[in-house]
Amino acid sequence: MQTDNRLFDDFARLTNSLLGVATGMRGEVEGVLKARLQAILADMDLVTRDEFEAVKAVAVKARSEQEKLEKRVAALEAALADKPKPAGKKPATAPKK
Repeated sequence: MQTDNRLFDDFARLTNSLLGVATGMRGEVEGVLKARLQAILADMDLVTRDEFEAVKAVAVKARSEQEKLEKRVAALEAALADKPKPAGKKPATAPKK
């Protein structure tokens, strides 16, 4: 048997309204927190991911160029070490003071 009880109906409507308000407040709080966090991060002068990746790519390229130059210098030094020295010439020395 079902009875019409206004108290329960009013309580159900009130609960439903409160849930709607709570959901709205949650969205509002999230928005405020997100805006505040973005302001804090902007004040910290952090590097963006794009800037970091660009500098990282430049560093990788510079490192590979350095390694190529190191190999080239080593090859040139080896070639100079293998080259026979001319006879009769003394190696250059620094003048004495």
